[in-house]
Amino acid sequence: MARQAGGSTGTAPRSIDVARLAGVSQKTVSRVMNGEQYVSGDLRRRVLEAAETLGYRLNHAARALASGRTRSIGVVTLGTALYGPASLLMGLERAVRDTGYTLRVVNTVEGDSTGIAGAVDSLLDQGVDGIVISEPIDEEGGDDVAIRADVPFLVLGAPPPFTAQRVVTSGLVAHQLAQAATEHLLDLGHSTVHHLAGPQRWYAARDRMEGWRATLAAHGRGEPPVIVGDWSAASGYRAGRELAENRDVTAVFAANDDMAIGLIRALLEAGLRVPDDVSVVGLDDIPVAAYVTPPLTTVRQPFDAMARDGLKRLVHAIENPESDPIPVDDPPVSLVVRSSTAPPPDRKTAPTRTTTVPRRTSV
Repeated sequence: MARQAGGSTGTAPRSIDVARLAGVSQKTVSRVMNGEQYVSGDLRRRVLEAAETLGYRLNHAARALASGRTRSIGVVTLGTALYGPASLLMGLERAVRDTGYTLRVVNTVEGDSTGIAGAVDSLLDQGVDGIVISEPIDEEGGDDVAIRADVPFLVLGAPPPFTAQRVVTSGLVAHQLAQAATEHLLDLGHSTVHHLAGPQRWYAARDRMEGWRATLAAHGRGEPPVIVGDWSAASGYRAGRELAENRDVTAVFAANDDMAIGLIRALLEAGLRVPDDVSVVGLDDIPVAAYVTPPLTTVRQPFDAMARDGLKRLVHAIENPESDPIPVDDPPVSLVVRSSTAPPPDRKTAPTRTTTVPRRTSV
């Protein structure tokens, strides 16, 4: 029978085997594997290399028994395939792999009267050590969600009307994302920017609209009427048909890329050129945004960075309940400039419309 490198016949390697191979104490192995500070880079490298050589993995079940924790984090999120919430959940799933915790996800349904409180109760019944609130819409009635629990909470994005004993945050800086989109269009020389907003029960939709509004006010620009969509390309198309009738429109900020793509389709069908007549900016940077016609200028959402930072702060709150929270590290705003934006046309004349004129045939 083959022997493990750590010296135990037919058994999984133990921390003492890692310590022996690395030439360090078991306490040092424990510190390294638990991600503690105050371990030199050389010692950390030796322990990790020894652990990889032996195939050693931390026994999370044993740690849970010893610490009274389940090493699990609950997530409350809206059950939807929309790009933003789905991408944020994927970012959490990727980020949690480096924490030694597992995720337990409970989806809410729009219109469910139990909503966030019911989802949190379900997760607490499972014994999770902390909970992530990634709920993008208002509760029915708009009342505060009062939750009594002795585990810390991480609130992602704009917080719902929510109170709990220990809450940390990590933001998607929706206001700044909208500001970047609006300022890009103003910097190109447009006199104002129209806005195609998302549904107003969504925190992100309201925050993006407020960011757009505040940016126009900061630049002393007029605020055109808002058109509200439902995040879909179809609603963007309907908005585009309406905006195409307004010859004063030269720039539009759509609250997400799907609506921006539908908007562009309607403008092109109306004979308007994008960006020669109307510039359009979206938000999210969905995978298809670079391949539509024209390629869409958009503001990229930092889902992975926000998930990593948020989970780091939540795990710190779980494992260091008496210490101060880690300061919020807002990810940078990334404007992706493509071909759907340009300086405005001369508005003294009506915008050029592309029409097909039947060819006359001489007899």
